[in-house]
Amino acid sequence: MKNNSSQSYNSEENNSKKESAFSTLDSRFNQTLRNVQGLLKGRSIPGKVLLSRSDPLDQSNIQEHSPNYERSFSYNDAETSDRMSKDLEEEVQNPNKPSNNANSNGLNSSTSNIENTSKEAQKSTMGARATDSARIIKFTKVLSGTTVILEKLRELAWSGIPPYMRPDVWRLLLGYAPPNSDRRGGVLKRKRLEYLDCVSQYYDIPDTERSDDEINMLRQIAVDCPRTVPDVSFFQQAQVQKSLERILYTWAIRHPASGYVQGINDLVTPFLVVFLSEYLEGSVDSWSISDLSPDKISIIEADCYWCLSKLLDGMQDHYTFAQPGIQRLVFKLKEVVRRIDGLTNNQWRMREPRQKAPIPVG
Repeated sequence: MKNNSSQSYNSEENNSKKESAFSTLDSRFNQTLRNVQGLLKGRSIPGKVLLSRSDPLDQSNIQEHSPNYERSFSYNDAETSDRMSKDLEEEVQNPNKPSNNANSNGLNSSTSNIENTSKEAQKSTMGARATDSARIIKFTKVLSGTTVILEKLRELAWSGIPPYMRPDVWRLLLGYAPPNSDRRGGVLKRKRLEYLDCVSQYYDIPDTERSDDEINMLRQIAVDCPRTVPDVSFFQQAQVQKSLERILYTWAIRHPASGYVQGINDLVTPFLVVFLSEYLEGSVDSWSISDLSPDKISIIEADCYWCLSKLLDGMQDHYTFAQPGIQRLVFKLKEVVRRIDGLTNNQWRMREPRQKAPIPVG
């Protein structure tokens, strides 16, 4: 009798432990679902980043789409995630309840929808993350104004720029092109002519008219240009390297405080790719700069030069003697670490080389 009672007691205890374990597992599973749901909400499935150009979407086609299609990828993904998480939660909380065919079909269709959406997101725009029609309309509205409001444009650009809009947006945000559309064409034309004058004045001259420092700097640039993005065949084309050389040398001559510093060549390449995409289509691996006229190449070089200048204007002291800009940033980083993580700060201080005290004379 005692054995039976003890066995039943042990059985009940084991059952209660199992129920507790299942309850804990269910709650953790539900929490995981909620976390995934929160991650998916408001986000689009990322596409594949390629260095290529796509044509703008036809606005008439955008307006003709049905309301369901006009929703962004992120909205559809979040809604799909909500349905999936609710169905799974019901199944976990009611394991004995017979499964509903409609729900199971909904799960299958939801999964296939996510896969299809992911594929469409990768195909929808060549060259960047998938950009939905609503974002394109917002960019178009901001850029089509008489005066572009840079704060709005900067806020939109933070989440990515449609590839075919990047040249205009970059010129505006870097301060190279003026926000006023009436002045923009004239300013760009004047700046491009100014660059050509600088090239003829500083670059297109014999070495006999250069100083020794200028000759050495030009040689260093000529050595670095073939090293720029060596795994992309486009940048190994002789004309491309010559364009890089002209841009870098002209910038260095006009900024004698720093001159040319190795690594600046890598800052030019994003500008070169983006501004070339206005004239060349497809993948960057299929580009040939010989397809462009000398006038177009000059325009692209000028845009790269001025955008590089605008970019480096705010950090030129990173490249001058003793690099005060970098030292200032290191000091700020130390101060932040000291305030939020004293232990790490102490470790840093212990590892810093100590200065020897001067030996007294006499």
